[in-house]
Formats: sequence, C-alpha cells, structure tokens
Amino acid sequence: MFDVLSEKFQSLFHKLRGYGRLYPKNVEEACAQVRRALLEADVHYKVARDFVARVQAKALGQEVLASLTPGQVFTKIVYDELVELLGEPQEIALSGNPAVVMVIGLQGSGKTTACAKLARLLHKKGRKPLLAAADVYRPAAVEQLRILAGQVGAGFFHRDGAKSLAIAQAGVEEALAKSHDLVILDTAGRLHIDDAMMPELVEIKAALKPSETLLVADGMTGQDAVNIAREFESRLGVDGVVLSKMDGDARGGAALSIRAITGKPIKFLGTGEKLDALEPFQPERMASRILGMGDVVTLVEKAEEAFDAKQAERMGEKLRKKTFSFEDFLEQLRALKKMGPLEDLLGLMPGMGQLKGMKVDGKELVQIEGIIQSMTKAERSNPRLIDGSRRRRIAKGSGTTIQQVNTLLRDFEKMKKMVQGMARGRLPNMAGMR
Repeated sequence: MFDVLSEKFQSLFHKLRGYGRLYPKNVEEACAQVRRALLEADVHYKVARDFVARVQAKALGQEVLASLTPGQVFTKIVYDELVELLGEPQEIALSGNPAVVMVIGLQGSGKTTACAKLARLLHKKGRKPLLAAADVYRPAAVEQLRILAGQVGAGFFHRDGAKSLAIAQAGVEEALAKSHDLVILDTAGRLHIDDAMMPELVEIKAALKPSETLLVADGMTGQDAVNIAREFESRLGVDGVVLSKMDGDARGGAALSIRAITGKPIKFLGTGEKLDALEPFQPERMASRILGMGDVVTLVEKAEEAFDAKQAERMGEKLRKKTFSFEDFLEQLRALKKMGPLEDLLGLMPGMGQLKGMKVDGKELVQIEGIIQSMTKAERSNPRLIDGSRRRRIAKGSGTTIQQVNTLLRDFEKMKKMVQGMARGRLPNMAGMR
C-alpha cells in the first residue's frame, strides 16, 4: 500500500537533505518530482496539480528558503498538505435503535466481506450487530454472509424468496425482536452501475433511513474507484467510503483522490483478506506512512490486540526470574504472527520506511515454529538437554537442517540474555547478534 509513492518521496527527501539551502530552482525541481510521483501513483491529475501548487506556494516562502534544514522543512510541508488532502477523520454514524448501516457497491468490490469485517470491528467496540443479506441476485451471496456472520460473532437474517426491500425491513424488525442494536445491510450490487440497481437502492434508503450509507470501492481499480464513488454519490448519496483491497495496490492513488473529487470521506481501509483486516481511516497516520515516517499508534494498537495484558505481565515475570523458555518463545511467535505480515509491520516503524521494498521471509518464522514444535516439552523448558542426537531428531522432525537447529539454539540464548538485561534496566549488548 502506497509503496510507489513512498519510495519516490523518500528518494526526493534524501536528495533535499544534501542541500544547504532551498532556492526557487530547487523548489521547482522538487515540486516537479512530487507531481510526477503522484501521477505515477495514479492520483487524479487535477488533485496532483492542485496539491503541487499548494506545496510550491508554501515552499517558496522566505522562512523556508532561509532554513538550514530544507529537507525537513519541505517534508513537513508535504506532510501537512497530505493530511489536508486526506481530510479530517470521521467516525461512522450510529444513531437510532437499531442503528442501520447500508452497505453498497459493485459486485467484486469486496462488499459482503466488508460487511462482516465492519460487524467484527463494531462488535469489539460493544455493539451487537445483525448482518442482513439483501443481495438476492449474486449466487452464494446469502450463504457467504451467513458463514461470515458466524465467524465474527454477529447475528444473521435473510428471508428466502423475498425482495431486497422486504428483507431489509424485516431485518430491522428481527434486530428489534432479538435485541440487536445495529443492522448492517448487505445490498445488491451489479457488475456496473445501471438503471436497474439504483432505483432499488434509492427505495431501500428512503424506507430505512440509515444513519450511515457506506460505499465499498475496490482500491485496486485506481481512478475507476473514484469515478464509481462519484457516480454513487450523485445518484444515491453516500456518507463515506470503504476502500477495499488496499493491500493489493502499491500505488494508492484512489485514497488520495477520492475525497477531493467526491467530497466524501474515506472511513475505513480494507488491508487484507482476514476478517480483522479493516482499520478506521486516520489521515495523519496515513500521511506519516506514505512519507516513510512510520505509524507507531497503529503498531501499538496491533500489538495490544495480539498480546494479552496478563500474558505480557507473565512473560515479564519469567524474564526477570530467568525462566523464559522455548515454550514461552513459541507463544510470543504466534502472537507476533497475528499482527500481520512482517514487511507490513516494518512499514509502521519510524525510520524503517527504506526497508518497505524488502521482502521479509515469513517462511523463517514457520521454520522456527516447526523446530520448537519438534522438541519435547522437557527440551523446550531446558534447551541444555539438546545434545547431538536430539538435534538430529529435531532437524528431521521439522524438515530443517542440524545447522538451522544449532543457529536457533544459539540465537535463543543470546536473545534471552539481551531481553533479560533490558528487563533489569540495562542497555543490551548487540555485539555478536546476527
């Protein structure tokens, strides 16, 4: 997500850091590179043009030209303009009893999955959602939503043979009867916007008066997503956008264009196939990630979700008492995997933006997990038991080599000493670590 734009910006800022001062010519060249970067990231040409004009106007100010840190100043200007372009964060509106969220979009945009992801997210915040399946045209849409509802702990409603409007109205009645305070309505989509789909959606919206109408747009389609959003807004009216499949698009132009073109905020980003891969859209965090500054807040939130507080406290106590074992290490590895792909986590760390293009081999974690699982319980608790014959057995059982087993044993001891030193407040000695 945004890799193309991020790489271009980081290259530009690195070049600017080499200048002692900024001059009008430097600013003009830098702004030309910003414009080129935006267009290559599939940002709408009018948005790119206006963005660069604002950056150039600010960068040509006397205060900036006299600055001794031109790279930092120019970066700050671009950051501020990105935040302005992306708009203020807007939470989903949930009023009424039950609150009704009408989810719309074309077939293939990820609309049904987005309904389930949203239900999961809001359920974790204390809501009791009901997923109502009103897409009666796409084969298997109803069954898909039924399965997803079970996976995210939401209620489910559908009425066989009924029309979409009747299903929507009955879904609200079902929610009232069973004490659900939220109805998420999966409406019918088409392969393209047509005159058969819109009147039906208009009728449902008029009847249910949803507190929120969310459009799911496929971020991978770039400017097509922007055009679709503009069309839905003009013919139906939307309150916000969910950009799906953003993990599959290295450009991200739709995210930077959609608010400027449609006037409607992005409220959520779909960042993966898993049902927890939906995050509220935070412009400041997104601008920071685009510019390679990291996103510590999102990283901490992911960690808090993956690591249980009591578990973390227990691990800290084990480290202080020097009883941290391979069993505990395996537990931490599994929690780390819940946080998502390692290369994505690197992109959230400040100063690690230059590593975004690096492919972190997740297979190594799988191998480590396999080696630990091939140990006996006694061996996990006391690695000193692992002699030559045991190492051969572990390597064979995990499909690895004796050398890989030896490397893990050695690195585990070094890691344990380092972390125990940190637990006692000492600065770790990194010498000798791989």
